[in-house]
Amino acid sequence: MATQIKTTPDGLVYRPSIEDQPPRSIAPSKLAQTVTLVVLGFVLLYFLLPIVWLVIASSKNNTDLVSSFGFWFADNNWAFNWNSLMSWTKGLFPRWVLNSVFYSTVAATLGTLISVACGYAMAKFVFPGRRALLVTIMAGLLMPIAILTVPLYLLFSQMQLTNTIWSIIIPSMVSPFGVFLANVYADSSVPTELLEAARIDGAGEARIFFTMVLRLLAPAMVTIFLFIFVATWNNFLLPLMMISSDTLKPVTLGLYGMMSYFAPDKGAVMLGALLGVVPLILLFLILQRFWQSGLAAGAVKG
Repeated sequence: MATQIKTTPDGLVYRPSIEDQPPRSIAPSKLAQTVTLVVLGFVLLYFLLPIVWLVIASSKNNTDLVSSFGFWFADNNWAFNWNSLMSWTKGLFPRWVLNSVFYSTVAATLGTLISVACGYAMAKFVFPGRRALLVTIMAGLLMPIAILTVPLYLLFSQMQLTNTIWSIIIPSMVSPFGVFLANVYADSSVPTELLEAARIDGAGEARIFFTMVLRLLAPAMVTIFLFIFVATWNNFLLPLMMISSDTLKPVTLGLYGMMSYFAPDKGAVMLGALLGVVPLILLFLILQRFWQSGLAAGAVKG
């Protein structure tokens, strides 16, 4: 048994005991532990170094970017780069960031609800074509979203929805991965007996879904929300086709417009890119304890 050592606002903290360790027969060897730490260290550098480089590059001008060491600071030009960024974007850069936050939040919220409802229905209801629908959704996981951009543009053009917020939000709400994850998680984590007991007590399907199922699927919902949010935030080709108004552009499309000029101020672009990823970093830090459990959703049945 673990030994309780102190109490914190987050709960009880325990000191591991011998019983908490894996049996010696299946415990990893020292070599395996060393190799694992080395590999994880390289993976950490692989993901961390681009961010470090971006922070440093955002403080440089065009000359320093090519003449100074990439992973060390030169002259501090953050103030100049910010003024240049606001000048190049005509003061619209904060608006672009807010647009990205709005598009991603709305699309992720609605897309998560739709994905969970679809996945739950396929997992717990029997209806004709359920297997065919699941196969279609799995096939959608293999389809690159880029090949759908032109058909979507033609469709939204006929509906006169181009250059509107809906031309970004509606396509981004559709997530085959979200439906698949919700289906797997609902199949393993929503007991059929619990649903039957609720129906016997007189609860309707809508009440069961919103008061019981959503709580059971919360870890998967956070993971689906993050995937749709990040995909919408990073989407470039769809806004490029759909949006022409400067006030409706997301930050990705706005920064691309800066780079399309002759001899752009690259330090200002780097600063804009850095500020453009800060909301994503904050979102992951806030929701990390939820999405980590959601990544393994449905891995163990029962």
